[in-house]
Amino acid sequence: MSAETDAVSTSAYSSPAKSLGDPGITPLSPSHIVKDSDADDAVEQLFLVVVAIDFGTTSSGYAYSFTKEPECIHVMRRWEGGDPGVSNQKTPTTILLTPERKFHSFGYAARDFYHDLDPTESKHWLYFEKFKMKLHTTGNLTMETDLTAANGKKVKALEIFAYALQFFKEQALKELSDQGGSDFENTEVRWVITVPAIWKQPAKQFMRQAAYKAGMASPENPEQLIIALEPEAASIYCRKLRLHQMIELSSRAPVNGYSPSDTIGTGFTQGKEHVRRNRQSRTFMVENVIGEIWSELEEGDRYIVVDSGGGTVDMTVHQIRLPEGHLKELYKATGGPYGSLGVDYEFEKLLCKIFGEDFIEQFKIKRPAAWVDLMIAFESRKRAAAPDRTNPLNITLPFSFIDYYKKFRGHSVEHALRKSNVDFVKWSSQGMLRMSPDAMNALFKPTIDQIVQHLSEVFDKPEVTNVKFLFLVGGFAESPLLQQAVQSAFGSRCRVIIPQDVGLTILKGAVLFGLDPAVIKVRRSPLTYGVGVLNRFVEGKHPPEKLLVKDGTRWCTDVFDKFISADQSVALGETVTRSYTPAKPSQLVIVINIYSSEQDNVSFITEPGVKKCGTLRLDLTGTDASVPNRREIKTLMQFGDTEIKAMAVDVATSKSVKVGIDFLNY
Repeated sequence: MSAETDAVSTSAYSSPAKSLGDPGITPLSPSHIVKDSDADDAVEQLFLVVVAIDFGTTSSGYAYSFTKEPECIHVMRRWEGGDPGVSNQKTPTTILLTPERKFHSFGYAARDFYHDLDPTESKHWLYFEKFKMKLHTTGNLTMETDLTAANGKKVKALEIFAYALQFFKEQALKELSDQGGSDFENTEVRWVITVPAIWKQPAKQFMRQAAYKAGMASPENPEQLIIALEPEAASIYCRKLRLHQMIELSSRAPVNGYSPSDTIGTGFTQGKEHVRRNRQSRTFMVENVIGEIWSELEEGDRYIVVDSGGGTVDMTVHQIRLPEGHLKELYKATGGPYGSLGVDYEFEKLLCKIFGEDFIEQFKIKRPAAWVDLMIAFESRKRAAAPDRTNPLNITLPFSFIDYYKKFRGHSVEHALRKSNVDFVKWSSQGMLRMSPDAMNALFKPTIDQIVQHLSEVFDKPEVTNVKFLFLVGGFAESPLLQQAVQSAFGSRCRVIIPQDVGLTILKGAVLFGLDPAVIKVRRSPLTYGVGVLNRFVEGKHPPEKLLVKDGTRWCTDVFDKFISADQSVALGETVTRSYTPAKPSQLVIVINIYSSEQDNVSFITEPGVKKCGTLRLDLTGTDASVPNRREIKTLMQFGDTEIKAMAVDVATSKSVKVGIDFLNY
């Protein structure tokens, strides 16, 4: 644990201990794991209501439930300004800042206001959409990471996320206050924010920091906010489903009384009617039972949740543990950026092919609001794509597109279409792009192929044998093309099931999770964690460049002492303890550095990919001098929620120091 003074930062690959000549700490005892029985007797805070926010790539929403009546889940009020052809229980994840960089509006309101601005004005306003993907794609995310607005200006990502969360916080508190007739305080709410399970730790921590900035919780009171994993939330909700609340795609059995010969399509329309009739009420009853589908699951049965959203697709394999039906994660969450955004990207590529990339780039910058319009028009047609569709899909081109194209190229849009060798896209006399169903399906193909490919890889893993069900959830799961692809690829291996209001599955599951966070009992650690220590140098075993001779003792520096390996099962609240002793007995300031790596077997903290993610600094000056000559420093790591806590205790004096693992500031 190469002790170092805080002022000196060492580069990742030099040997910290060697360069400073500081004594570190060394393991005292054989490593052992202590199961901490009283770890989860933490004082439960009492919240009146749980509010979950599904902060999605393309759309977002919130839902809530009063702790007194947990079987009722209320989905937020309807939003003004929905789009044609898109059911809007959620609002688009778009945000608008004034030219002075102050928050102006969110969702439909932001989009419509931005759209109505005069082009000379709109270029000064900062409009952001689909910005959540930045957290997934940024390799070295920090509190300083920027986002780029539609007009090319940059703003700190943390500010944008905090503004968005603050907006939801205020909306939810206002709705709760209106409903209860009295002001609702933030302290009475437990917040749950969902994030993709495949996000790396820094992105998950980033969300928590943004929520603190938005005033939902604070570092002093972190329990008020739970960061939930999207597929886990979906999984919790799917457990509660009754048969009439889902649609089974496989044709093995009639679903809800429809015989297999009624194709998927009709099952869906009837299903949709059933939902539409109940749409007026925004309250969903969750019966406090394990749903019928679960009554068929026995101890040890496995199922896979595929959460396909706008940005990412997440897959988690869970196993059921009876009697309470707790969930155990069998295989660590995997997935990738294969969300429905991929389809938008293909559409943009198609436009570049027809009208030229140079034009599309310019058009996006010069007429940002019209570009947004065009993408909205595409979105509603995208939702009309289906495997058996025969009639073409028409996409209206905004007038300014047609106009700007003529100025830019000197000939008409119609001419460009005739000249381009894109067969399936024609110009219709009403001023629309007319796409054949094949052309539309081709836009979906790359994304859907990636999802199916990834799923096949997961199915081939030894931990994933005998999967009984595949639950398809998330906004993209509404796409009949994706449903058909998943059903035809995996229908023979397991039953493919879609909850009825599939876009709200995660939101409702997140509320249930906030009401009972203990339902997920075992997770897989996404990373290997350990601390840097000195070991006695062993000739032939340790590399000579790691040798450090101090007061006649030969030490091997930079040793990675492992607490837990990537992919190891961790029970919620499990504590791993190790004991160390200062390499130099007289040492009074003990610095323990915590490291993480995606690799399983790590020997030294200098290996590539090992990152520092925490420091415990225990100052023992002024403690009694009659301490035994081998002072014992206990180091504990508690793997809990999506957060991890570490602590060092001086056994003789009980002096201790705590730290949360930090992936953003090192």
